[in-house]
Amino acid sequence: MALNNPYNTRLVRTETAAGAGAQLLLLVSLGTAVGLGPAGWLTGLAFAGATWAVLTRALSRSWLVSFGAANRVTLARATLVGGVTALVADSFASSPPVTVLVVLTAVALVLDAVDGQVARRTGTTSALGARFDMEVDAVLILVLSVYVAASLGPWVLLIGAMRYAFVAASWVLPWLAGPLPPSTARKTVAALQGVLLLVVGADVLPRPLAVGAALLALTLLSWSFARDIGRLWRARDRRVR
Repeated sequence: MALNNPYNTRLVRTETAAGAGAQLLLLVSLGTAVGLGPAGWLTGLAFAGATWAVLTRALSRSWLVSFGAANRVTLARATLVGGVTALVADSFASSPPVTVLVVLTAVALVLDAVDGQVARRTGTTSALGARFDMEVDAVLILVLSVYVAASLGPWVLLIGAMRYAFVAASWVLPWLAGPLPPSTARKTVAALQGVLLLVVGADVLPRPLAVGAALLALTLLSWSFARDIGRLWRARDRRVR
């Protein structure tokens, strides 16, 4: 759908430009403070460009009357995730600044608990906001799993890839794209992924405990997806009947 009203045009230009500008400012700050190699810069800029493009398209298709405070919190979180992504990309060429990576990730995880509360308290919940929040979460978990996999092994990538594999499977099996009821357990498991991967990535645990924490994250996530797939399968059976 084209941008067919002046307000949406201003909304897209202002909010997405602010997000892209904040991302560039963070990358410059990281480059000045800790140094970023070519991989970090290219990955960070690619992340900023992709976020700008996807968010612009989503806003142009929405009917939001305001971008909203909650979405601004999520956009700030996306900016931090972009910084984490750049640092992780750079970690394959040089030793990463673990403290900076941990701080950026920790703040992003804290903000994850804030944007939903802001949306509910201000009455600005929306489908776009929920999807934006979920995608930022998914990218952060994927990036953290890539970082942790470098020390614990490729199996950790299953944590970050599971959600994307589920989405890809839904293209072949449309019943997987069905609606799911809200679930506190699902939200808790999703939140724990970031926390556990952050603790492992901070390199403060002995290797056996780090492996155990990562395995716990993978086990909980597998259980959560298996439960949701079972629910969707049963709902499919009811629709067929």
